[in-house]
Amino acid sequence: MTTGNTNGTKPRAQRTRIALVDDQSLVLEGLRTLLQHEPGIEVAFATTSSPDLLEWMKRNRVDVVVSDVRMPGFSGFDIARRLGNAEPPTPVVLLTTFDDRDLLTEAVKVGAKGFLLKGASPKDLVTAVDAVARGGLLLNPVEVPAVKQRGAKFSARAGSADIAVSLTPRERSILRLAATGLTNKEIALSLGLVEGTVKNYMSEAMEKLDSRDRTQAVIRAIGAGLI
Repeated sequence: MTTGNTNGTKPRAQRTRIALVDDQSLVLEGLRTLLQHEPGIEVAFATTSSPDLLEWMKRNRVDVVVSDVRMPGFSGFDIARRLGNAEPPTPVVLLTTFDDRDLLTEAVKVGAKGFLLKGASPKDLVTAVDAVARGGLLLNPVEVPAVKQRGAKFSARAGSADIAVSLTPRERSILRLAATGLTNKEIALSLGLVEGTVKNYMSEAMEKLDSRDRTQAVIRAIGAGLI
């Protein structure tokens, strides 16, 4: 099933154009109904076929693609990899039913800019689309084993070398919140800290992870199993 919509009441420049793909028709219709009623979002294309999406993307542009992870033909990982390597690249938000850390790690590897469980609230999905459309990142970390919450050292990939990383509990909590799209100010409010303190913790975590910015720090922390 494939549908398109290019007529909006607001100028296109003021709206986030998205494409949706999910091989389950009911899920696809639910996503489209939810997102097309958001005033800042235009659902330009929706399909149950991942090959159809990739073919449509050869001739059209959107700001964000929202894709299921597990689909026949091309998986969400395939879509994120292909569109991320295209010129110009298109950011992808991946959705999954499975609370599986390996899926999140793979999402990071293929360059997905968003990752959410399908059990997330509609507000969370809209927040993810908005954050990714603005060049941000929203990778909602799944639960990790308790042993990974004690500050032990892990190996994180940095360029061509492995680095030993030991993050404090506070640094991990700040990176986890950053992964959900919160700003430093919002993280500070959430943790009862001042914004400057959050910035300091973030800077220390970035240095330990050999990262040029907070987005790269989050990606490396997730890839290393630190958050």
